[in-house]
Amino acid sequence: MGNPKAFLEIGRQEAGYRPVHDRIHDFGEVEQTLSTRERKLQASRCMDCGVPFCHWACPLGNKAPEWNDALYRGDWELAYRRLASTNPFPEFTGRICPALCEKACVLNRFNHEPTTNREDECAIIEAAFREGYIQPRTDIVKNGKRVAVVGAGPAGLAAANALNQMGYAVTVYEKNEAAGGLLRYGIPNFKLNKAIIDRRIRLMEQEGVEFRYNIKASPSPSRGGGVDVINTAENINKICNQTPPPVEELKEAFSAIAIATGTPAARDMKVPGRELNGVHFALELLAQQNRVLAGMEFTKDQRITAKGKDVLVIGGGDTGSDCIGTAHRQGCRSVTQIEIMPRPVEGHDDPQNPWPNWPRTLKTTSSHEEGCTRRWNVNTLEFLGKDGRLTGVKVQEIEWRPNPEGGRPIMAEKGKPEIIKAELCLLAMGFLKPEHPEYPENVFVCGDSANGASLVVRAMASGIETAKKVNEYLTR
Repeated sequence: MGNPKAFLEIGRQEAGYRPVHDRIHDFGEVEQTLSTRERKLQASRCMDCGVPFCHWACPLGNKAPEWNDALYRGDWELAYRRLASTNPFPEFTGRICPALCEKACVLNRFNHEPTTNREDECAIIEAAFREGYIQPRTDIVKNGKRVAVVGAGPAGLAAANALNQMGYAVTVYEKNEAAGGLLRYGIPNFKLNKAIIDRRIRLMEQEGVEFRYNIKASPSPSRGGGVDVINTAENINKICNQTPPPVEELKEAFSAIAIATGTPAARDMKVPGRELNGVHFALELLAQQNRVLAGMEFTKDQRITAKGKDVLVIGGGDTGSDCIGTAHRQGCRSVTQIEIMPRPVEGHDDPQNPWPNWPRTLKTTSSHEEGCTRRWNVNTLEFLGKDGRLTGVKVQEIEWRPNPEGGRPIMAEKGKPEIIKAELCLLAMGFLKPEHPEYPENVFVCGDSANGASLVVRAMASGIETAKKVNEYLTR
């Protein structure tokens, strides 16, 4: 702790976003960066608390006081080593993590100006790549055992990276055409440039991890825990309407398998008019837009676009917010976001979740700042259309009343039904936790696939923990 008075003398300074009038015309990352001097000053604000609640709140157990101190002193390499000791992919969390650590920071309790941990870790990892501190490991000794990881999302990548470092020959099977999972196909480029993912995948490949794409894989209990692999581009065929290639069935045995397939099933809305052209799941829009930016082409009929349309987003979470930002960049006429739950409390503190817990307070994202009508306590009744195309959505205001029998509150009608004009409606209501069969003892499930939809940082932590369980199983 180089400057014990820094938190009293220096205020919290965030890098902020590019101006709205500039950023809504491209998909470049919206977040800016501070100068080296300013970043070191922000790191100096870390108090090195006797009880570091930031460490407690982070699913990865990041030791923010240690790398903030090294950053303040200008020792970027030491800062990177300390950060990488707990976080395998700081370039991801440094961009998209909601920073549980910052809400648990003692300074957040003290004056609501916590240390800028998320931005600090992003600055550290980018400096590490830039200065060459990160090089492929050439000293990994292989132990002769093979492990399959099914799914190349945050959990699968974290598990594969950890297992590879332990000496296992790791093969990652991914149903899509590239690695990243939600990072690549669910998060817009204006929050996470996909070149950042590609850079990490190249490093993992150089260290020995094998990636196999356009492949669906599933455990085969009848073969004692092997994996049945189907080489298919079905997921891309559905999008591009191409002729499927011949299906090749492969049988390969592994010592263990880690399942990290996430939560692929989105929560649907079974109301009249759901089949209308113009009603889509949020990830249909987000994944397609990211593929377009990667060079994939779609026909006019296949293309999902908000250009010139009134857009309605159903769901008030981060995925809904990402739809808002994407709609603006596609040239929408207007965006409205509705949420069936009540408006969150405003301000810094949440009486239901006091510090150091995560406060469920009203969140305004960079996408919201770009323009959006937001409404809460609104229920969707029907999708309306003409000639098979969406023209509007019938909704109704509701209120939540206490349940006399306890448990979930009761939804009651409040206002009269109304129609929100919309030619594009995006369903962003979360994802369903998958059900798994009973697997052999050498098959492990991790990330959202095991725990349900959650944060990227939690998926990464689960992947690392699962790698440890695989290692314990194979070395017992």
